Amino acid sequence: MLILFSSSCKKAPHKEVTILKAEVPKEEVIVEPTYNYDKDFILGKFDYKKDSTFIKIDALHSSKTIYLNKEVYLAFKEMYHAAKKEDINLVVISGTRNFNEQKAIWERKWKKYENLPPLDRVKKILEYSSMPTTSRHHWGTDMDLIQLKNSYFENGKGKKAYDWLTKNANNYGFYQVYTNKENGRTGYHLEKWHWSYLPLASKYLKCYNENVTYDDINNFNGSEWAEKAQMISEYVNGISIKAKDFSMD
Repeated sequence: MLILFSSSCKKAPHKEVTILKAEVPKEEVIVEPTYNYDKDFILGKFDYKKDSTFIKIDALHSSKTIYLNKEVYLAFKEMYHAAKKEDINLVVISGTRNFNEQKAIWERKWKKYENLPPLDRVKKILEYSSMPTTSRHHWGTDMDLIQLKNSYFENGKGKKAYDWLTKNANNYGFYQVYTNKENGRTGYHLEKWHWSYLPLASKYLKCYNENVTYDDINNFNGSEWAEKAQMISEYVNGISIKAKDFSMD
């Protein structure tokens, strides 16, 4: 059974329907209604546990209680089973995080680096963590897999998993958005563990760019430095070339 979803953002409607598989018997397809997300959704200011388009993923696929967008989870399970056939276990260690959850992470690190000057403090945190209202994890489209260390993916099982992902993940809609910066990518450091489901995430990014300004990045420690740090241009849009090309299709 295949479930199709489409999505749109207030003031920036999108009518596309993402198809995960081709040649599915017509009687097995269930078309869900279009979901209209407003700016609060894009900024992570909602309760995904009460949102009908989100689902708690099975313990088989995760290390803790994690929610993802239903369409994303459906695609992930297809990828999971394909990887499993090659003895690779794609465990999700982080999925959807709303504004309050991202704020907790940010402010913990804000305190950790309190001895740094404010802008340096911000940039130190931004090596690997997003400001609340700017994280792709708000959307339920992005996930962290297996380990939060790049070094893990350089040898043994980690390298085998990363090599498989770089070769096959795009076939299921998942892309590594924070690659190295050799081609001029800006923003966050390399994250080999972070994979984004672009059939939906690209729409949400477009919506973000059309509706969000620096005035919307607020209500947490250090938020006044968002524009100085160029959060939207350098970080929200600091994604890989392949991800940018996908967004332009």
